[in-house]
Amino acid sequence: MSDLLVVDGVRRVFPVAGGTFEALKGIDIKVPEKSLTILKGRSGSGKTTLLNIISALDYPTEGSVTLDGGDITKMSESQREKIRRTHIGYIFQSVALIPVMSAYENVEYALRLANYKGDYKERVLEVLKMVGLSKRVSHMPEEMSGGEQQRVAIARAIAHKPKVIFADEPTGELDSATSLQVIGIFKELIKKEGITIVMTTHDPKIMEYGDCVFEILDGEIISSTFNNEKEGE
Repeated sequence: MSDLLVVDGVRRVFPVAGGTFEALKGIDIKVPEKSLTILKGRSGSGKTTLLNIISALDYPTEGSVTLDGGDITKMSESQREKIRRTHIGYIFQSVALIPVMSAYENVEYALRLANYKGDYKERVLEVLKMVGLSKRVSHMPEEMSGGEQQRVAIARAIAHKPKVIFADEPTGELDSATSLQVIGIFKELIKKEGITIVMTTHDPKIMEYGDCVFEILDGEIISSTFNNEKEGE
C-alpha cells in the first residue's frame, strides 16, 4: 500500500516573549492511503499543530509535507487553497455547522465551495444516508443531538469526495457510545469511499481502531503502532 502523506523533518517554532518555543521537533511520519491514522497525545503535545501543517492550514518552520505526491510546503497559497477546497475535508471538535441551514443545506454548501461537478442532490442524500441521517435531512442543527450534528459534519467533509479528511478531536465532545459510532462511520467510509482519515485524539479507547497510531509528546513522535498489517502491505 502506498503512502498518501509523507512528513519529513517537520519543525514548528513560534515566537514567545523572550525567545522562541519549539512546538514540533523534527517529525517524520508516513500515512498509508485508505487508512485511519491517529495522532495521539495530551493537550499541548503538538498534535494539533502537526495536523494544521499536514492539512495545509499552516506552514512548518522547517521540513516538507508531501500530499499525494506534491510538496504542499512549497506551493503558493492559492495552490494550497485549491487543494483544501477540492482534495481535503475537515472535521473539527466544535462541529461548526451553519445554524440557519438544514442538514441538507450544510452539506450542499460544501459541494458549492468545492465546485463539485456531479449531481448535488444525489450526492447530498447519498452521504447523509452513509452517516445514518436519511430521516434528518431537513432538520436544523438545533433540532439534532451532538452526535447527529457531528454526523452532518462528517457528511459535509466527505461530500466532495476528498482524498483525505483531517479531523481534530472529532469525538472530544461526545459520550463513549457515540464516539465509537463515529469511529465506526469512519471505518466504513474508508472502505466505501476509499479515503484516508487522519485524526487527533487523547481518548485511549479509540486507539485500537486506528490502522496507524502515532503518539506525540512534547513535539516528538515517541511511539508508532501499526494494526491490520498496514505497514507490510
